[in-house]
Amino acid sequence: MIRKFIRRVLALPSALGGGRSRPKVIPFAMHGIRRDQLSRGALRVTSTLQEAGFSAFVVGGAVRDLMLGVSPKDFDVATNATPEQVHHLFRRSRIIGRRFKIVHVMVGPETLEVTTFRGGEVGRRNEEGRIMADNSYGSQEEDAHRRDFTVNALFYNPADESVVDFHNGMRDIKAKKLVMIGQPARRYQEDPVRMLRAVRLAAKLGFEIDEGTRRPIAQHAALLRNEPAARLFDELLKLLLSGHAYACLAKLRDEGLAQGAFPLLDAVLTEMGEGSFVRRALDSTDARIREERPVSVGFLLASLLWPQVEKRWRELQAEGEKPVPALAQAMADVESTQDNDFAIPRRFSTTMREIWVQQPRFTSRAGARPFRFLEQPRFRAAYDFLALRGAAGEVPQPLVDWWTAFQRADADARQALVDNVHDDEGPAKKRRRRPRRKKPQADGETA
Repeated sequence: MIRKFIRRVLALPSALGGGRSRPKVIPFAMHGIRRDQLSRGALRVTSTLQEAGFSAFVVGGAVRDLMLGVSPKDFDVATNATPEQVHHLFRRSRIIGRRFKIVHVMVGPETLEVTTFRGGEVGRRNEEGRIMADNSYGSQEEDAHRRDFTVNALFYNPADESVVDFHNGMRDIKAKKLVMIGQPARRYQEDPVRMLRAVRLAAKLGFEIDEGTRRPIAQHAALLRNEPAARLFDELLKLLLSGHAYACLAKLRDEGLAQGAFPLLDAVLTEMGEGSFVRRALDSTDARIREERPVSVGFLLASLLWPQVEKRWRELQAEGEKPVPALAQAMADVESTQDNDFAIPRRFSTTMREIWVQQPRFTSRAGARPFRFLEQPRFRAAYDFLALRGAAGEVPQPLVDWWTAFQRADADARQALVDNVHDDEGPAKKRRRRPRRKKPQADGETA
């Protein structure tokens, strides 16, 4: 009895990230991942490293997804070779990163991220415990301890089709549970973005966050305010483009992270009810991602921020401002607010503005204006946006239907649609031609 107790106490540090633990080597018969399920690049990189005398494993999310029966979008490789040694082996490669150097290896159209096993000791930290520098290398076991969640700490060896599991990650995958490796509060202090990853993975995978992993999140949410705006924006994109955008944002709200990371989204999150504009936009994005269709980030951001723009637009019009100037002011007001929350790159914010500014033009269907509008580069994105507004009951559905028909019609049918239009401006009116002015007669000329 006493011996068992002592053994448990001695085993405790390994569960918290310190000490040593014996890995489980899981054979193919127990996990079912075949080497031919890997990409060509993953097979080439691991085999090249192993033939050069190094250890090399496919690691992280790819192994997790394969166990869940999902095809990974990319493959990461972990090795005991240094970045310089990896770079020497692959002609098409480059070393990147400051905090921790990694190597990008290009194999055909595929880019693989190759990392050297990280050491157990972290580098320089700031006052709040965040890791600021970390280029220490170590063993595979130490690398496993440094990873975030148990389900991401699985190493797959294509040579013998085995999985090396230091933290019972396979067990947690089967239990659909997300468990932090080490002490969660400390791990969040080291890198606050791990809280956002916990939310994204739980929502994306349909996993439950382990209570010990979840409990410190609300207490440490404020740490996200100190993260660079660009990094928070990148994490927001991962949430929105996960294929489970609505579930991710709902989870973000439930865990109290929306206010800590993205204050501007607080108002958005209150308007995600069934059938709402934002909910429809998120569901549409999720569907496109699942169907492997392209997604416009600018369109998605325009959808997220539109409820606030539209609300401010209505307020300004109620104060007597005309629609177009009111919209321009509403856009400026919302953009000035969001700049304080996260930095939207110009390539996305430009698209976002162009979609917004086109919305009033849909009510102008007289004369040559619809024909000119149809030729605008952003017309299709603006129309899709209008269709979402119509589905949410924000604009009359007949207006959306008219523009749908106008796009599909031939030249004569388009003119007929314009001639028969009845909208807020009233029936379309034919332009009256001005009488031609007569030239003054020169001296000696007769009429």
